Amino acid sequence: MVVMIAVLVSSIHTAAFSQINPPVDSVKADSLRIKAAKASFAADSTYKQYDIADLLRDIIHPNKKVNPLRKKSGITLMPNVAYNPSIGAQIGIKAVAGRKLGGDPNTLMSVAATSASITTKGIIYFYLSHNIYTPGNKWNFQGSLVAAKTVTPDFGLGIGQGAEGSEEDRILTNPDRKGYVLHAQYYNFREKVYKQVHENLFVGAGVSFDIRRKIEDRSNTDELTPYNIYSDRNGFDRDHYMSNGLLFNVQYTTRDNQNRAYKGIYADAGVRVNQTWMGSTRSAVQFTTDFRKYWSLSASNPEHVIAFWNWGSYLVGGALPYLELPGTGKDVNFRSGRGYTVAYFKGTKYFYSELEYRFPITANKFLSGVTFFNIESTNDDLGTKLFQKWQPAGGAGLRVLFNKATRTNLCIDYAFGNYGARGLFLGLNEAF
Repeated sequence: MVVMIAVLVSSIHTAAFSQINPPVDSVKADSLRIKAAKASFAADSTYKQYDIADLLRDIIHPNKKVNPLRKKSGITLMPNVAYNPSIGAQIGIKAVAGRKLGGDPNTLMSVAATSASITTKGIIYFYLSHNIYTPGNKWNFQGSLVAAKTVTPDFGLGIGQGAEGSEEDRILTNPDRKGYVLHAQYYNFREKVYKQVHENLFVGAGVSFDIRRKIEDRSNTDELTPYNIYSDRNGFDRDHYMSNGLLFNVQYTTRDNQNRAYKGIYADAGVRVNQTWMGSTRSAVQFTTDFRKYWSLSASNPEHVIAFWNWGSYLVGGALPYLELPGTGKDVNFRSGRGYTVAYFKGTKYFYSELEYRFPITANKFLSGVTFFNIESTNDDLGTKLFQKWQPAGGAGLRVLFNKATRTNLCIDYAFGNYGARGLFLGLNEAF
């Protein structure tokens, strides 16, 4: 079902001796280097693991002996094959890289990714993202660049709780979850710079520009659609807008890996201030929190993990455009709310939590699995308050180890929720 390309594997070249009988000091130095390499190798358990590159090597070169001191490449190149109910089936190409910068062993892994893809629902998407830690974690740079033709399913405002009032109010809250589809051009540039002020503690600031053009609802010719009603009430043009602002964040992290943590904490709290002088259509102040905690259940088999995630976003003042409201799958990596399509539930205030159990299936870690449960709540500004109504979802999934050097997994999940929502979700790296 999923086509995969072999990982680009780097090789370490051994130096040739320049003399037939080298000096004794040289022999001792070489011996010490070999012992150090073996000690480093012994401390690294990834040599016991088996990933896609190992599988392809065994198929292409079945009798080739493995060099245990060969270092795995931190670059993964593959077809960008995915599927979920929001985008349909996707095909493209993707590259993911992971590497620790400098020689400080406490430096967190830096990761970067880029992709270009097209889907069966007409979505064309290109992005470039990075999360870079300089040696010693003195600075952290997080950013992304996106250019896309989007096709966004829409199910109205709120959590599925009907609002008493006018016909417009009922259409806006859409208690029956009638589906609409919004087409648009989307451009985003975001960059944040964090400075470490204490061990594992960072403060940062940045900017974000979100631009949408040629917005139209092709699924309904009626003027009374949730998008049109919300935009008219809040002073946004129906066919375009800009949401540009300043970002201020505090981050604390002790995760042992950015792609798939076995232990540690990640916490980030931030304020976004959209400003008209930066080109934003309306001013707004938004507060966002992101908390993740990981517990490894076994010292000898650390892949047994309980993972918890909470993500929240709350409008403090002003107005946000309809397509920028926080909601299902609207986190930075679009991975929350498995079981529902993106923005299935949304509002000016949004609260989300998820619990996941991760476990190995095969002894060589090539296959592993997960089970998960999530719950979310939002408001609709028409009577339903945050935490008044909840929507659950859950499911299970399979993991295939794609690159053991960076703990990169291919994720295959099946999830389901209310209103008959269900679907297959494919992606790279854990949801959180």
